[in-house]
Amino acid sequence: MEPPAGKAGVKPGWARKRIAIPAALLIFFVGVGVGSSDSNGQEKAGTTGKAEPRPTVTVTRTAEAEPAKADDAEPAGDDKPAADDEKATVPDFVGMGLQSAQDKAQELGFHILTSHDALGRDRMQAFDRNWKVCSQNVKSGTSASTGTELDFGAVKLEEGCPAKDEKPPSAAGGKMPDFTGKSVKAARGALDSGTSLTVEDASPEGRWVLVESNWQVCTQKPAAGEALKGQPVTLTAVKFGESCP
Repeated sequence: MEPPAGKAGVKPGWARKRIAIPAALLIFFVGVGVGSSDSNGQEKAGTTGKAEPRPTVTVTRTAEAEPAKADDAEPAGDDKPAADDEKATVPDFVGMGLQSAQDKAQELGFHILTSHDALGRDRMQAFDRNWKVCSQNVKSGTSASTGTELDFGAVKLEEGCPAKDEKPPSAAGGKMPDFTGKSVKAARGALDSGTSLTVEDASPEGRWVLVESNWQVCTQKPAAGEALKGQPVTLTAVKFGESCP
């Protein structure tokens, strides 16, 4: 059965639907295709437009040494006098306090100074102001280089100077020295450092011998002149100012 006829020139509703649906589908697919094309184009454009990293080139410069200026050059040896070439007249130090003698020597340019016990007891001059000069190694009035070593023989202020400096004992030649009247410290210094040494109080008090420079030897074993062959050494002693029994 045919559908009823309508107005002339006007399509029925069912015919219009057949045309509208395909047209809508066509528009949809065209839109999807255009969007996809634009997206791919943008991605390609973004990938193509991205700048590739360029290699980095490092340039190293070497600093050139500047030539030394004339003002920085070391003076010639002939232009700068050595300290040893300077001379001064050595004064008479005998009778002066040891500290005062050393100060005077330094004022004159002598800076190599030493001192020793003029009594041969091997005492240290720990407090220079408590000592006085008895002798000097360079004669007074001598013109000497300021690099010369000045050595002062000294005793304590309350002691008298000896006629000449007493030399410490020595075991030269492998013989036992005569230690009688010498300080225990000087005796120990004359022996080999490996020697077995025993020191006893010569008095019946049995005191400890502590400060050896304050004790003088009364007896010794082995006797003076005997050959030293590494044997033990025994000394008896009393304090200086005391008499040996």
